[in-house]
Amino acid sequence: MIKKYLLLYFIVLTIPLLLGLLIWQANRYQNLSRELVRLEQSQKEWIESNKKLIAGISEYSSPERIDRVARNQLDLQKIPPEYYMQVRIMGGKGHEY
Repeated sequence: MIKKYLLLYFIVLTIPLLLGLLIWQANRYQNLSRELVRLEQSQKEWIESNKKLIAGISEYSSPERIDRVARNQLDLQKIPPEYYMQVRIMGGKGHEY
């Protein structure tokens, strides 16, 4: 008779405990799902920001812009080719360095 009551008490206590665990797990899953959505949105924003920065870098490093800045802001001029001098250093056995 006591075994039946112990089994009944065990079942009565186990079912709410299992339901509580299921509710806790569902709540945790929802929280993690929301966090995942937030992190994915943040990642998309970072990717867009990086794309804009890369476009800005390519714009600022373009030869046309550098030439324009050199001429207009720094008052630099290109050297004519006849003023170029190329120096080659030859090694002991005729090898260039």
